[in-house]
Amino acid sequence: MNLIQNIEKKHIQNLANNIAKEEGKEEINKEKYDEFCSRVENVVIGDLVKVHFKIVEGKRHRVQIFEGYVISIKGKGLTKSFKVRKTSYGVGVERTFPLYSPNISKVELIRKSSIRRSKLYYLRSRSGKKAVLKEKIKKKK
Repeated sequence: MNLIQNIEKKHIQNLANNIAKEEGKEEINKEKYDEFCSRVENVVIGDLVKVHFKIVEGKRHRVQIFEGYVISIKGKGLTKSFKVRKTSYGVGVERTFPLYSPNISKVELIRKSSIRRSKLYYLRSRSGKKAVLKEKIKKKK
């Protein structure tokens, strides 16, 4: 591993430690660290995902779920972010999430899609069944 990857690994460990401290645990949880590291493999363009995002309203915390297709991934390393698009009541809504944000509690994969592009901005002009991507089917050996 090069120097930048070592620094990023330490930063991810610090983020996982901070989340563990917020939850009342003093030491880093191995599962939490693995979850942070596995987010990179989980988020791929064209996937239908549920992003569990923490929202602070005054003194209260709640988790809001944003479900939609990943249409782009930008950046690399710790600054990596992904854009999720959904249609709600006939209006397209896009939201950009930083991949290593401590406010993201979980990224849940619902369905993988077969695509041939690196950015799916063409979904902005589509609605209804045209905006649904084909599901990726694994072939049996």
